[in-house]
Amino acid sequence: MSGPLLLPTWRDLEVTHPQVVATMRAYLDQIACVLRPGSVGGADLALRSLATYLADQHPELHRVRDIGRAHIEGFKPWLAARPGQNRAQLTPATIAHRLGTLRVFFLRIDEWGWDDAPPRVPMFLGDVPKQHHALPKALDDATAAKLLRAAQADKRMLVGVTVEFLLRTGLRVGEYTALPADAVVLIGDTHWLHVPVGKLHEDRYLPLHPRIVELIDAYRAAHVPTGHPLLLPRENGKPMDRHGVTRYINKAGAAAGLGHIHPHQLRHTLATQAINRGMSIEAIAAMLGHKSLDMTLVYAKMANRTVAEEYFTVAEKVDALYASPAQLPADDLGPNMARLNREHHRMLGNGYCARPKVMDCQFEKICESCTFFQTSIEFRPTLLAQRQDACNKGQVRRAEIFDQLITGLEDTEAS
Repeated sequence: MSGPLLLPTWRDLEVTHPQVVATMRAYLDQIACVLRPGSVGGADLALRSLATYLADQHPELHRVRDIGRAHIEGFKPWLAARPGQNRAQLTPATIAHRLGTLRVFFLRIDEWGWDDAPPRVPMFLGDVPKQHHALPKALDDATAAKLLRAAQADKRMLVGVTVEFLLRTGLRVGEYTALPADAVVLIGDTHWLHVPVGKLHEDRYLPLHPRIVELIDAYRAAHVPTGHPLLLPRENGKPMDRHGVTRYINKAGAAAGLGHIHPHQLRHTLATQAINRGMSIEAIAAMLGHKSLDMTLVYAKMANRTVAEEYFTVAEKVDALYASPAQLPADDLGPNMARLNREHHRMLGNGYCARPKVMDCQFEKICESCTFFQTSIEFRPTLLAQRQDACNKGQVRRAEIFDQLITGLEDTEAS
């Protein structure tokens, strides 16, 4: 080891605990057959943490099958006291991940009937701290436009490429940094991005906005040598990582006068922009690689042509957002909308949110059923299309919501 953050290597641990190391490395070989490299790397860290603790505190223990409850209870405070990346201790999220990974390790080798499995799984669900992470919120339209303009103005091309790429594709950071050089393919007259097997263990294709194709070509011409395996490496040829991507995004955010922005917010921003402008949930799920946007984890596949048609329809509307001023003058909105503008409002694809500024909102995808949602007769065509979409998909409750909105508009118009 060469520093306080580094764990011993497997070779170091093998000197005193060869059988423990053999079992743990055999497990890593097994999960490497079905999990992505990042997940295997996380399991490697968790297992080496436990092996390091055993070597330090229990040198007499030489088999995984001899690990008991007392060893786990000693390991937990030992792990909590370990130094983290640029901090005195590991973060709660890292601790939870390592303990959860270890519990899965013991469960699996028990299920697999391995000879070196403990007679009883020594870890319980309660050993893993519960994490209460709210999903990063989407950026509103004005903030997204500010961020993009600032990124485009940055003298470092990679900042603009990264922010616009993530805003327009909704890729996960890990997917973005790992894109291979041949990820962009031309099918017919449309450029598609092939996203390799990732978090959900399946690859997908998503349509590329022409602007992104131009950015990729320009960046590669300026900074990527022929034959490089990655689509968008750093200027020095090394691969990007999530920390670098976060820095690029927040460099642009700082220039735009914004607070800290989590990379995943750009993914949520695209989804919110799309759904608020009429793109179907199924098409969004297929484009982003979600099993579902409503957290049901039921993945609805769409034909590629359907995804492309809906994506480019939405892209035209988003283009108008990014090309326009951040806020319309109040006089252009009419007396009622001017009042909302003075207080707080957020324009949706079929109306406005009149939620007071001081009130937080955790439901940015179900606006039509919110008591603060407002609409007017100008949005009637969009509401009719959304009701028809709900009827076509057999979504009775969703169709009822749009029925009520349309009936209310018609009653208001008649009066």
